[in-house]
Order: sequence, then C-alpha cells, then structure tokens
Amino acid sequence: MNDADLLAQLNTIPVLSGSTTTLGQLRAIKSVKDNIVNVILPLACASTHNDLRVRMQAVADVPLHIDIQTQIHAHIAQAGVTVAPNVKNVIAIASGKGGVGKSTTAVNIALALAHEGARVGILDADIYGPSMPTLLNLSGKPELNAQELMVPHTQHGVQVNSIGFLIDNDNPVAWRGAMVSQALQQLFYQTAWTDLDYLIVDMPPGTGDIQLTLSQKIPVTGAVIVTTPQDLALMDARKGLAMFEKTHIPVLGIVENMALHTCSNCGHEEEIFGGGKLGGAHKMSADFNVPLLGQLPLAMDIRVQADAGKPTVADTPNSTHAQHYRSIARQLALTLAMRPRDLSHKIKVTTTSQ
Repeated sequence: MNDADLLAQLNTIPVLSGSTTTLGQLRAIKSVKDNIVNVILPLACASTHNDLRVRMQAVADVPLHIDIQTQIHAHIAQAGVTVAPNVKNVIAIASGKGGVGKSTTAVNIALALAHEGARVGILDADIYGPSMPTLLNLSGKPELNAQELMVPHTQHGVQVNSIGFLIDNDNPVAWRGAMVSQALQQLFYQTAWTDLDYLIVDMPPGTGDIQLTLSQKIPVTGAVIVTTPQDLALMDARKGLAMFEKTHIPVLGIVENMALHTCSNCGHEEEIFGGGKLGGAHKMSADFNVPLLGQLPLAMDIRVQADAGKPTVADTPNSTHAQHYRSIARQLALTLAMRPRDLSHKIKVTTTSQ
C-alpha cells in the first residue's frame, strides 16, 4: 500500500468510536510519509488517542508511527460582537426551566473537557443564583492584576469567575435587567482569562435579560440545552432552543439529565420522568435536527458530590458517571470542531430594545 492509498484508508476512520465523523472530514491527517502519520485533532479528546491509533493501525499492512496532537481553533459566531482576549470558544449551557441539573452538568462538562486536554474556564452567568462557588468549593473576591482585571479562581485546573465571589452569600441580588446585563458583561470582559480553548457559561434558566445580553454583547460560539425527559421541562427547553435559533446562536446539542434511575438495592432501572427512545430528548433532537450529546442518570452520588463541592468528574474520574460526562464533552467538542471557523459573514445580529 503506497502513501496515497494509506491516506485514503485513514481518512475513512471515525474520529471517535461510534461516531460518523471521519478524520477526512476534519482534515486531521496532515501528512503520511514512510509509514509516519501526523495527525492534528481540532478537539479535546486525549483519552481516545490510543484507541484511535489502534483503529488507524488496523487498516495498514505495515507498522505505523502515528503522532497525534491537539490544536483547538476559535469559532466566531456573531458579527459586531467584541471578541474576548484569550478565549477561543464560548459555550453557553442553558435550560428553559430551573431544577434540571444544568449547573451540575455545566461544571462536569467543563472538568471533562479539561481532563481531555483542553484549557477551560467557567463563567457563572446565573447572577441571581450563582452555583459555582458551592459546586467548586470556592470563595473570596478575585484579586486584580496590573490591568485591574479580575484574576479568576482556579480549581481542578479550570479557571472560574462568578458574581458569587463578589457578594455576600446571604444577600439576594435584587437588580433590574440593565444592572444584571452590565454585571454579566463585566464578568466576561473584565476577567483575565488565560489562553482558553473553551469558556463554559453556566446560564440562568429561562429566556430573559441575561440571555439577550449574551446573544447581543458576548461572542457565543454555541449553546447546549440541558433538560429532563419530563414534558414540563421539555416544553421550556424547546423555548430556550428556539430563542438561541432566533438570536443566531448555533445549538450544538442537547443533554438529557435524570434520564434513568437505577435502584441501589435491587438494580431495577426505571425512567422516572418518562422519555425513552421515542420521547423526551430523543424526540426533541429529531424535531430540531440537533444532536443528542448524551444522557445522564438520576444518581445520588452525583447530587452528594455536587453538594460537597466535589464534582463527579474531579472526585471519581474513573466512575461510570464521570465517563458519561466525558463522553458528552467529547461529543460536544467534536460537534463544535465540525462547524465553520468563522460564521460572522453569514450572521446578521439584531438588537432588542430593553
């Protein structure tokens, strides 16, 4: 097999096991010469590199030396929005309804991306009810650097900023929309983020002022919708998804949380909130032609770890639950990598008066 034939064979291999996206579609193979293959993947998936090498070697008739590196690109979503220094991609984690586990999902996705080799930050955009200080067991006001920018806290290798670091835990945030919008912009632009591949933004539930500010003032690469299989949650999740479409923010996928409960005593599995393969997020995914990135269980361990400030991916990285989050993170990174790197020439940003 000559180099050209080998390249043709290698280009047909899926990037991730079970995926339909191939190395050729990502143009990930940079060179094939004298049985040396150089691959640059535009997504965070370090834990799968050895598996990829095995699958690549399987199509060759001679031993290969396969070098795999990662280079994550910036994907700009909106025209006329100031790009944040040192942030390549901004991903909003949103839900239409509260109580679906959005913040727990957001923090574990962020940690999973970091475990897969990416440089990651978390912006807690839930101004009225910030969760990241509790979920990551962090407190204290950020220090200011020489440029008077806030230096984000760091936990588990992830940079973090939240309004929760700036206010007393017992004091409610009783602000009108304009103040909330200003606070979000300050947290985003006045934080000294350092060379981030992905900034995960934990959004508040609903479709209000913060969502509008995000779509008009912050360069959002894409959004992820978190829902449960329950009809009430799905109804609001659909509204949230439709809002992102109207504001020209690509929806990268859906995560179905609390999809299945397994009894700790007998092992019986039950879909407490409904759903199944014909309903829930599966149907929503089909209706909107948006990928279902994965499903998460209703599990006591996840809740206990979140309340203790020890997210599952950090606390028990080899657990089944952590692997669910890492699979979702890899699928998210792959979906993003398939998008054009610059959509600004295709998108017209409209403003909404407040």
